[in-house]
Amino acid sequence: MDSIDLFVKNWGSKRAMVPINNQDIVELEEKLNAVLPESYKYLISTYGLVHTPNVLTKICDLNSDLSEVQDFLSLGDVDSLSKLYEMTGMPKGHILFASDCKGNMFCFKLEDCATQQIDSPVWFFDHNLSTVKKVSDSFMGWLDEFNGL
Repeated sequence: MDSIDLFVKNWGSKRAMVPINNQDIVELEEKLNAVLPESYKYLISTYGLVHTPNVLTKICDLNSDLSEVQDFLSLGDVDSLSKLYEMTGMPKGHILFASDCKGNMFCFKLEDCATQQIDSPVWFFDHNLSTVKKVSDSFMGWLDEFNGL
Protein backbone atom coordinates (compact mmCIF):
# COMPACT_ATOMS: atom_id res chain seq x y z
CA MET A 1 0.00 0.00 0.00
CA ASP A 2 3.04 2.23 -0.46
CA SER A 3 1.44 4.11 -3.37
CA ILE A 4 -1.48 5.07 -1.11
CA ASP A 5 0.81 6.26 1.68
CA LEU A 6 2.86 8.29 -0.82
CA PHE A 7 -0.28 9.80 -2.37
CA VAL A 8 -1.49 11.03 1.02
CA LYS A 9 1.96 12.35 1.90
CA ASN A 10 2.33 14.17 -1.43
CA TRP A 11 -1.19 15.43 -1.98
CA GLY A 12 -3.24 15.32 1.21
CA SER A 13 -4.12 18.71 2.64
CA LYS A 14 -2.75 19.67 6.02
CA ARG A 15 -6.19 19.66 7.61
CA ALA A 16 -6.77 16.87 10.07
CA MET A 17 -8.15 13.69 8.58
CA VAL A 18 -10.07 11.21 10.69
CA PRO A 19 -9.75 7.52 9.80
CA ILE A 20 -13.08 5.83 9.11
CA ASN A 21 -14.16 3.04 11.42
CA ASN A 22 -14.11 -0.42 9.81
CA GLN A 23 -17.64 -1.14 11.06
CA ASP A 24 -18.90 1.93 9.17
CA ILE A 25 -17.25 0.60 6.01
CA VAL A 26 -18.91 -2.81 6.50
CA GLU A 27 -22.29 -1.09 6.91
CA LEU A 28 -21.75 0.84 3.66
CA GLU A 29 -20.84 -2.37 1.85
CA GLU A 30 -24.07 -3.94 3.12
CA LYS A 31 -26.10 -0.96 1.83
CA LEU A 32 -24.38 -1.12 -1.53
CA ASN A 33 -24.51 -4.93 -1.68
CA ALA A 34 -20.86 -4.76 -2.71
CA VAL A 35 -17.34 -5.41 -1.43
CA LEU A 36 -15.16 -2.34 -1.80
CA PRO A 37 -11.53 -2.89 -2.88
CA GLU A 38 -9.09 -3.46 -0.01
CA SER A 39 -6.83 -0.70 -1.38
CA TYR A 40 -9.65 1.88 -1.11
CA LYS A 41 -10.63 0.62 2.34
CA TYR A 42 -6.99 0.94 3.43
CA LEU A 43 -6.97 4.61 2.36
CA ILE A 44 -10.13 5.61 4.19
CA SER A 45 -9.59 3.45 7.28
CA THR A 46 -5.96 4.60 7.69
CA TYR A 47 -6.24 8.26 6.66
CA GLY A 48 -9.89 9.19 6.30
CA LEU A 49 -11.37 11.49 3.66
CA VAL A 50 -8.42 12.89 1.77
CA HIS A 51 -8.71 16.42 0.34
CA THR A 52 -6.20 17.20 -2.42
CA PRO A 53 -6.43 20.88 -3.36
CA ASN A 54 -2.96 21.05 -4.94
CA VAL A 55 -3.51 18.32 -7.54
CA LEU A 56 -5.37 20.68 -9.89
CA THR A 57 -2.61 23.30 -9.73
CA LYS A 58 0.07 20.72 -10.54
CA ILE A 59 -1.95 19.21 -13.39
CA CYS A 60 -2.48 22.67 -14.90
CA ASP A 61 1.19 23.62 -14.45
CA LEU A 62 2.29 20.45 -16.25
CA ASN A 63 -0.53 20.58 -18.82
CA SER A 64 -1.30 16.97 -17.88
CA ASP A 65 -4.23 14.99 -19.30
CA LEU A 66 -5.06 13.53 -15.89
CA SER A 67 -8.47 14.37 -14.44
CA GLU A 68 -7.78 15.84 -11.05
CA VAL A 69 -9.17 14.42 -7.87
CA GLN A 70 -10.27 16.98 -5.29
CA ASP A 71 -12.16 15.18 -2.51
CA PHE A 72 -12.84 11.65 -1.39
CA LEU A 73 -16.50 11.28 -0.49
CA SER A 74 -17.91 10.59 2.96
CA LEU A 75 -19.49 7.15 3.32
CA GLY A 76 -22.95 8.71 3.38
CA ASP A 77 -22.18 10.54 0.14
CA VAL A 78 -20.84 7.37 -1.48
CA ASP A 79 -24.26 5.80 -1.01
CA SER A 80 -26.53 8.79 -1.62
CA LEU A 81 -24.61 10.41 -4.49
CA SER A 82 -24.25 7.10 -6.32
CA LYS A 83 -28.06 6.88 -6.35
CA LEU A 84 -28.58 10.57 -7.13
CA TYR A 85 -26.13 10.59 -10.05
CA GLU A 86 -27.89 7.55 -11.53
CA MET A 87 -31.19 9.44 -11.35
CA THR A 88 -29.63 12.39 -13.18
CA GLY A 89 -28.03 10.51 -16.08
CA MET A 90 -25.08 8.42 -14.93
CA PRO A 91 -25.27 4.87 -16.28
CA LYS A 92 -26.38 2.40 -13.60
CA GLY A 93 -23.99 0.17 -11.71
CA HIS A 94 -21.32 2.50 -10.33
CA ILE A 95 -20.10 3.31 -6.82
CA LEU A 96 -18.84 6.89 -6.55
CA PHE A 97 -15.91 7.49 -4.21
CA ALA A 98 -14.25 10.81 -5.13
CA SER A 99 -14.90 14.02 -7.05
CA ASP A 100 -13.03 16.60 -9.04
CA CYS A 101 -13.72 20.33 -8.65
CA LYS A 102 -16.29 20.37 -11.50
CA GLY A 103 -18.85 17.84 -10.27
CA ASN A 104 -17.38 14.89 -12.15
CA MET A 105 -16.88 11.69 -10.19
CA PHE A 106 -14.47 8.81 -9.85
CA CYS A 107 -16.07 5.44 -9.26
CA PHE A 108 -15.81 1.68 -9.15
CA LYS A 109 -18.10 -0.51 -11.23
CA LEU A 110 -20.55 -2.40 -9.06
CA GLU A 111 -19.84 -5.60 -11.00
CA ASP A 112 -16.12 -5.28 -10.11
CA CYS A 113 -17.12 -5.19 -6.44
CA ALA A 114 -19.06 -8.46 -6.40
CA THR A 115 -16.32 -10.28 -4.47
CA GLN A 116 -13.46 -9.34 -2.17
CA GLN A 117 -10.40 -8.09 -4.03
CA ILE A 118 -7.24 -6.14 -3.32
CA ASP A 119 -7.77 -3.60 -6.09
CA SER A 120 -10.27 -2.55 -8.74
CA PRO A 121 -10.32 -0.42 -11.91
CA VAL A 122 -11.20 3.27 -11.54
CA TRP A 123 -13.78 4.87 -13.81
CA PHE A 124 -14.53 8.56 -14.46
CA PHE A 125 -18.06 9.90 -14.81
CA ASP A 126 -18.24 13.10 -16.86
CA HIS A 127 -21.48 14.71 -15.75
CA ASN A 128 -21.65 17.06 -18.76
CA LEU A 129 -21.50 14.19 -21.25
CA SER A 130 -23.15 11.56 -18.98
CA THR A 131 -20.38 9.13 -19.92
CA VAL A 132 -18.25 6.78 -17.89
CA LYS A 133 -14.76 5.79 -19.04
CA LYS A 134 -12.04 3.72 -17.47
CA VAL A 135 -9.12 5.88 -16.31
CA SER A 136 -7.01 3.19 -14.62
CA ASP A 137 -6.83 -0.58 -14.31
CA SER A 138 -6.44 -0.24 -10.54
CA PHE A 139 -7.06 2.14 -7.65
CA MET A 140 -3.40 2.02 -6.60
CA GLY A 141 -2.28 2.54 -10.19
CA TRP A 142 -4.60 5.55 -10.41
CA LEU A 143 -3.02 7.06 -7.29
CA ASP A 144 0.45 6.30 -8.70
CA GLU A 145 -0.37 8.51 -11.69
CA PHE A 146 -0.67 11.46 -9.31
CA ASN A 147 2.45 10.35 -7.45
CA GLY A 148 4.33 10.59 -10.75
CA LEU A 149 3.48 14.27 -11.28
